[in-house]
Amino acid sequence: MTRAIEDLTLVDHACVIPDSDEHLWEVTAAWVSCGLEAGDRVVYFEDESADLVMRRLSEDRTCVRHAMENGQLVVVPTEATRSALAGSIESIGDILTGQIDETAAEGWPGLRLAGESGPGLMREGGLEKVVAFEQMAEQLFRGHPTARLLCRYDRRYFDDAAVEAMRSVHEIELVSPAVYDDTLLRITHSGPAAVRLAGEIDHSNRLQIRRLLLATLDSALRSHSAPTDITLDLSSLRFVDVAGAVGLVHAAEEFPSTHRLVLTGVRPRVVRVLDRCGAPFAEQLVVEATEA
Repeated sequence: MTRAIEDLTLVDHACVIPDSDEHLWEVTAAWVSCGLEAGDRVVYFEDESADLVMRRLSEDRTCVRHAMENGQLVVVPTEATRSALAGSIESIGDILTGQIDETAAEGWPGLRLAGESGPGLMREGGLEKVVAFEQMAEQLFRGHPTARLLCRYDRRYFDDAAVEAMRSVHEIELVSPAVYDDTLLRITHSGPAAVRLAGEIDHSNRLQIRRLLLATLDSALRSHSAPTDITLDLSSLRFVDVAGAVGLVHAAEEFPSTHRLVLTGVRPRVVRVLDRCGAPFAEQLVVEATEA
């Protein structure tokens, strides 16, 4: 069974097969954020990846400082994660059970777990150990309905056969369809006439942006109820080359006077490139900068 990212409250033990790094951090941050919003304790087992999760949470405007201070969000350090995964399946189960018991003892209504278990288990014991872990986890979480686990299986570490094996031991696969994802740039719908860009814009994908803008504008012009603002959320856009910035400015200049191209969450470095490419002089272009 597949579930959309919007259905996270219905997910207990699920896997996700990310299409790209941006997809991986998008789903992971959504999982963490959903847990925090529900009042659950969230434990993330990192393997030199906590900074990337925190970056995406910041881009999503999810404040985690208070959650980390009061123990609602716990990041298990890399060394502790690797040490745990090097142990037996039984010892890993004891660690998870300890997390569940500690969460209940401290009064949190539920527990959400995520992290780098897949690659770590693959390094330590191959696919056989990963499957054994998943079978143990499935049995454990069935007995603890307030605990939830997201398992992430990156194709850099799991080939097609391994991915299918992981799907076979999960009743639920979490999916998050993209408008476009070339592993450098990921585009997802974020609302009516609105999309979110994550990653980088360069010569390899800038034409996709133009096609998307023209198609979205055309749909808006043909609809009586569509917004007059075409919005690109650039909160997770970390780089745009000069030609890409020029393309955004030129696209806005082609908008009719009834519609605007609105860029939100624009990082300072992206703002500087847009400014040099004429953004301040494009009447139908609105640039909403962010301090981050």
